Amino acid sequence: MGLKSFIEVHPDSHFPIQNLPFGIFKPEPASDPRPGVAIGDHVLDLAAISSAGLFDGPVLKSSDCFIQPNLNKFLGLGRPAWKEARATIQKLLSSTEPALRDNASLRQKALVPMDKVEMLVPIAIGDYTDFFSSMHHAKNCGTIFRGPENPIPANWFHLPIAYHGRASSIVISGTDIVRPRGQGHPAGNSPPYFGPSQKLDFELEMAAVVGPGNELGKPIDVNEAADHIFGVVLMNDWSARDIQAWEYVPLGPFLGKSFGTTVSPWIVTLDALEPFVCDAPKQNPPPLPYLAETISKNYDISLEVRIKPAGEEHGHVVTKSNFKHLYWTLTQQLAHHTINGCNLRPGDLLGTGTISGPEPESYGCLLELTWNGQNQLSLGGTNRKFLEDGDEVIFTGCSKGNGYNVGFGTCSGKILPSPL
Repeated sequence: MGLKSFIEVHPDSHFPIQNLPFGIFKPEPASDPRPGVAIGDHVLDLAAISSAGLFDGPVLKSSDCFIQPNLNKFLGLGRPAWKEARATIQKLLSSTEPALRDNASLRQKALVPMDKVEMLVPIAIGDYTDFFSSMHHAKNCGTIFRGPENPIPANWFHLPIAYHGRASSIVISGTDIVRPRGQGHPAGNSPPYFGPSQKLDFELEMAAVVGPGNELGKPIDVNEAADHIFGVVLMNDWSARDIQAWEYVPLGPFLGKSFGTTVSPWIVTLDALEPFVCDAPKQNPPPLPYLAETISKNYDISLEVRIKPAGEEHGHVVTKSNFKHLYWTLTQQLAHHTINGCNLRPGDLLGTGTISGPEPESYGCLLELTWNGQNQLSLGGTNRKFLEDGDEVIFTGCSKGNGYNVGFGTCSGKILPSPL
């Protein structure tokens, strides 16, 4: 018999006792933000559990990490604290443990219906880096912009390419995104276009949340990198393709990316994803020694994108992809980030880049799905080349098997018109 919670959890729920993702929530509008864990349709208030003295293990007993407005202090404690917290919470929520189950007053205080809470960005993000780790995405983009002869630059197969993103514009799921304005390619001898982006896109990504960092000048070994990754979230790296195409030569993305990045509220831990480990793609040529892993692994996480035009109720599935398609692993990304001595800190966010699969229905953005607007994407009674005002984009992600789900909930945002 598998582990079972005393809280009733629907079989299709993303949040059974085997998952227990961490987030930051407010139970009431005027209340202080505090850490919580998702269980079924409820949030377990970790501040209430901590105040009741139920975190009694050697690492967490004297810690105030769950009486904080974000998860950074908890992340910085490292894997011993994460494992102790997970074991304690699983025990408290299990059907055979009376400490919370039979304490009616604490149960009422500590278990809050999920539909009554406000979710916040769960970490204070000091720095945000976005990688370019999907071979299928890299190949499609290269083919679109440079032709099919040599779509992927040679360096891509030797190192995880990335750029430094804008942490200040990372927002929680459900936050509206204002259509950005900027410059686009000039037509003929005319000046560059300036105005609202005409090629607004989503990018289906996930992102690793950094736990303990490293000292400046001291890289993290690739085979120890997993101890520096707390977990992962869904991420939509909204992109203005016309602004991006005009500005990126010679230094790369800037205003075409920095206007908004949406993350899901729940961080699913690597421990929860461990049952869904799968082999990473074979890397050819073999990576340099500092990127060569003893065990190279990805995770089998099914990903889906829906676009819901204004006035529609359910939306239309436009992409079905999977995290396992990533060429460069999370641990390789983190190790490469530090190999020059760069210091990472708790709460830093490392985006994967767009996660595209090998088939057209698994492409992770409209740039690929419409081949840069050359084709129309059908949404029932309407078509899209790129996103229109009022469109809502909804990501979901879930690993399924072993009789339960380990899911991420949703990552969504709606496009509002440019103010001018």
